[in-house]
Amino acid sequence: MAESMTDGDIYERIVDAVLDHRLAPGTKLVEEKLGRAFGVSRTRIRQVLVRLASEQLVVLTPNRGASIACPTPEEAHEVFGARLLIEPTVVEAFMTVAQTRDFTALSRLIAEEETARRHDKRRVVIRLSGDFHLLIAERAANRTLEKMLRELVSRTSLILMTYDNVQTHGAGCGCDDHRALLDAMMTGDTPSAKRLMKRHLTQLERAIRFVPDETDSGDIEDIFSMG
Repeated sequence: MAESMTDGDIYERIVDAVLDHRLAPGTKLVEEKLGRAFGVSRTRIRQVLVRLASEQLVVLTPNRGASIACPTPEEAHEVFGARLLIEPTVVEAFMTVAQTRDFTALSRLIAEEETARRHDKRRVVIRLSGDFHLLIAERAANRTLEKMLRELVSRTSLILMTYDNVQTHGAGCGCDDHRALLDAMMTGDTPSAKRLMKRHLTQLERAIRFVPDETDSGDIEDIFSMG
């Protein structure tokens, strides 16, 4: 692979792997392997890892290198607290500019999430649920809030993969919150939409059972190989 890949490209691919749950919490990020996978120097890999560490997605430990973060219960509560402050504002901003195509895209994500739940595809469910929230932020056209929420959603994905969550298991549909929120936004009921967002995030946090998962990512060079 030529060194045409930018640091931003590498960053996005690692974040995507976290969101897709191809990189489980605790996975060691060996600079040499990442360098070979992306076709870049260890120096550039290290710069990307420092950026990821600043966003608390990666932990840098002296003499031990980098690894995907394993959020503590206390950190999990902080993340949800931040989301409770930000997302009602994001919903309100979204509703001032939303168009039919935006509602259609959100409805499609809910349908895909429901299908994933029926097939007990936990990782897909978590990714699609995050995508639902990120799409609202993206279409709200506030880049600062979108950037903040993107980091928080990434950290939420880590939390949900680190710990067991009753809403991501079983055949029962857990998409009712998203559908109720979408209905409120489509009818222009801003107070109800903001209230439903808060309720949804609160229930999601309360459903977490703080028992670590034992997921293994496999070899990181294979994960990022372009073939």
